[in-house]
Amino acid sequence: MDLVNHLPDRLMFAVPKKGRLYEKCCNFLAGADIHFRRSNRLDIALSTNLPIALIFLPAADIPTFVGEGKCDLGITGLDQVKEAEMLSSVELLLDLQFGKCKLQVQVPEKGEYTKPEELVGKKIVTSFTNLAGTFFSDLEKAQGVQEKKTNIRYVGGSVEASCALGVGDAIVDLVESGETMKAAGLKPIATILETSAQLIVSKKPRFPDLVKIIHQRFEGIMAAQRYVLCTYNAPRSIVPEVLKITPGRRAATISALENQEMSDEPWVAISSMVEKARISDVMDELKKCGGTDILVFDINNCRV
Repeated sequence: MDLVNHLPDRLMFAVPKKGRLYEKCCNFLAGADIHFRRSNRLDIALSTNLPIALIFLPAADIPTFVGEGKCDLGITGLDQVKEAEMLSSVELLLDLQFGKCKLQVQVPEKGEYTKPEELVGKKIVTSFTNLAGTFFSDLEKAQGVQEKKTNIRYVGGSVEASCALGVGDAIVDLVESGETMKAAGLKPIATILETSAQLIVSKKPRFPDLVKIIHQRFEGIMAAQRYVLCTYNAPRSIVPEVLKITPGRRAATISALENQEMSDEPWVAISSMVEKARISDVMDELKKCGGTDILVFDINNCRV
């Protein structure tokens, strides 16, 4: 990391070095046209086409390096930002809509506990000690407990094995599909937080213009993943009706058609961004209303 001290003219972008967010982060970087080559033994990579240095860090450390260090941008989970208590030092710039999971209280499926209130005063094992501590502290206050009773114990990995091995009465951990917890004989009884990957920025970025560019590119990637471009022709008389079907992300584009000698009324061409999940129904509705030549195109990238 000594190289970091020699990068005064580069935006520092902290990204997860491994784990569940790493591959998706690399896809976003590629989609944002941030080219780099990372050596196997180095946790820093210089972009070859932009003044950016990518710093590969554990996801849990990224909020601190962005909030208190020299990193201008970072990608990490909302859970990590809240666990590090960095919401006052970083801004949540964009929810990237991947890495979605829940921070849950899990107990043995065949055990005696069915509500989180029953765990006050018990042993809770987690790697999210701040979030778990706050959750159980609120439960203690609600029950009128004057002093802290619940024992929050930190374990860095294999948290789901804690109950079976006799370390804790319950755990607090991230749950994605729930299969791992089921295999460990656990069930959820409360959700503390729903989380996903976030693009975060320092409250005082050194390169605000470049931060804005990257933000715009990431927004474009997400829009391209969510929408397709639908184009079709329609008589001008039914434009108000079809625009209710395809209003566009903000508005549709309408262009007059030429060479309409064979038509009794003017026609227009309409282009509109439509959510991928709805496109089949939208095409059926347009056809029913009188739209023709309905075409759909994937969006590779865009700016919105």
